[in-house]
Amino acid sequence: MKFTIAVIPGDGIGPEVTAQAKKALDAVAEAYDHIFLYKEAQLGSCAIEATGNPLPFETIEICKNADAILFGAVGDPKYDNDPSAKIRPEQGLLQLRKELDLYCNVRPLKAYDNLISTSPLKREVIKNSDFVIYRELTGGIYFGKKELSQDQKTASDVSTYTVDEISRVTHLAFQAAQKRSKKVTLVDKANVLETSRLWRKTVAEIAKEYKDVKLEYLFVDNAAMKLILDPKQFDVILTENLFGDMISDVASALCGSIGMLASSSIGDKNGLFEPIHGSFSEAKGKDIANPLASILSAGMLLKYLGLHEEADAIERAVEKSLALGITTEDIKRKMQKSTTTSKVGDFIADYITNQDDSNMNFQNIHMGQSTII
Repeated sequence: MKFTIAVIPGDGIGPEVTAQAKKALDAVAEAYDHIFLYKEAQLGSCAIEATGNPLPFETIEICKNADAILFGAVGDPKYDNDPSAKIRPEQGLLQLRKELDLYCNVRPLKAYDNLISTSPLKREVIKNSDFVIYRELTGGIYFGKKELSQDQKTASDVSTYTVDEISRVTHLAFQAAQKRSKKVTLVDKANVLETSRLWRKTVAEIAKEYKDVKLEYLFVDNAAMKLILDPKQFDVILTENLFGDMISDVASALCGSIGMLASSSIGDKNGLFEPIHGSFSEAKGKDIANPLASILSAGMLLKYLGLHEEADAIERAVEKSLALGITTEDIKRKMQKSTTTSKVGDFIADYITNQDDSNMNFQNIHMGQSTII
C-alpha cells in the first residue's frame, strides 16, 4: 500500500528523533511491502527563522493532503526566556491543531518491565501499570481569550468549553475503554470550576450510552497523587486540555523517562503523531536524545492507517531494545553502557527487517553497531 506522510521535524531534538522514526517506517515499508512518501514541512522556531511565521501556509496544505503527520518537537530557549515575544514557536502547533481540528490527544502510559528499575517509584507500585489518557485538545484555557491590563498589573486567561467539544472526545474515550478494561476516569475540578461542572454533567449523560463501561470521577489534584501512589487503578483517563497536559507529564515517572511517551492528536479527518517530550534543546545535535517515544509515535501512526501488524512489529522492536539495554543515557540501567540516538534507530530498523531471526542471540549485537551477527 502507498501512503503520504507529512513530516515536521520541528525544533531542538525534533529532527534527530524524527529521523529515527522514519528509519522504523522505512523498515516497515521494506518488510511489509508498503510505500511511504514523505513530504517535509516547517513549524515552530525554525519556521519563524525562515519565514517569520511559526506555521507557514505551505505546512498546513501539506498536512491536509497527507494520510498522516509525523511531528518532532516545538520550542526554543530564545523564546522560552523571552515572555514578551509576540510570535512564539508553540503558536504554530496550537494553530495547526485548530486548522486540522485535532481535538483529541491520546497518550498511552505503560510501565515497561525492563525500565521499572529506572523509575523513582517502587516496583510493586508501578508494575503492570497500563492506561491511556484522552485529553481534549482544541478548547479550554489554551485557546481562550487572553488579556493584560494597560498598566500590565492584571492578566486573565479565559477557559471556555461547549457541550459539543466535550462530547466528541468523550465518545472516543468510552469507545477505547470498551476495547480495554471498561473503565473511564473523568479528571476535573468540578468543586471549583464551572467548565468542570459542564464536563461532569455532559460525560455522565454520555456514559448512559455505554452501559458496559464504569465511570468514575477524580479531582485533578487527587488524580495526580493517585497516579503516583496507585497507577494500576486507571484504564482510560478522560480530561480537559490543561489538566491533560499536566497529568501526562506526572505519569511519565511510571515509564522511567519522558523519552518513552508517544502520543497522537486526532480529528475526524486528520491524525498527527508525536513524542511528548518537547524540544530538549540542551541535547540538540549531541546524538543522545531518546528516540523511542518518536518511534512509538510512528507505531501509533501505523495503527491509525490500519496497519496493526506493522505497528506491533515496532512495539516488539522497542521491547527488544529495552531488554538488551540498547538505549540512550536517560534510561540505561546500572552497570550498563548507553548508546546513541542514531544507533538505537538503527537497531529498531534492523530488528523489524530481520524478524525471522528474532530467536537468534541478539545479545551478540555489539553496542557500537546495530548489525545483527
